[in-house]
Amino acid sequence: MSADSMTTGQNEHHLRVIRRRFRDWRGQRPFWAGLFTLLGGIPIAYFPYATFQLGHTTLSLATTAGAGSLIIGVLLVTLGLTMWFHHIVRVFAGVASILLALVSLPVANLGGFIVGFLLAMLGGALAISWMPGEPLPAPDAGTGANAPEPVTAPEHAGAGRPGQGDSPDVKTQDFTIEPDGGRNSAG
Repeated sequence: MSADSMTTGQNEHHLRVIRRRFRDWRGQRPFWAGLFTLLGGIPIAYFPYATFQLGHTTLSLATTAGAGSLIIGVLLVTLGLTMWFHHIVRVFAGVASILLALVSLPVANLGGFIVGFLLAMLGGALAISWMPGEPLPAPDAGTGANAPEPVTAPEHAGAGRPGQGDSPDVKTQDFTIEPDGGRNSAG
């Protein structure tokens, strides 16, 4: 066994551990909502300050609303990070991202040429709709299965109580489920 094969195996193990930890971290928060909101803020803040070269022509998009675009973009990036690290306030962050995306349409070059607007709207909607999952129950030590035991009904549900099924004059009727929706009764 060479030293190269040993280090590759160890690196693969560490990569798997890092990937598993990231997957667990990502599953406990509205990760995609934060990512889309963060990515939506970048074009909104960038385009008013960008200069493009088309051949020998310089195209500048600087407008009087450059400061407003920068503020909206920075706030969207901040809200995206908030969704990741303080997922308790995800509904507030989602509503704020949707409102900022709507404000970016008239203020920030049509919301970063519609790209930033759509990403921020999608991120805000995902943040509002995200719910934390229920933790999985621990498996039972004795059986190895975590399924609860089935609950069985007694033979006569009212047996033992006066007037509840223990008198001979109570009529019972059995129902069978038929393919027509269980409307046929037998008995």
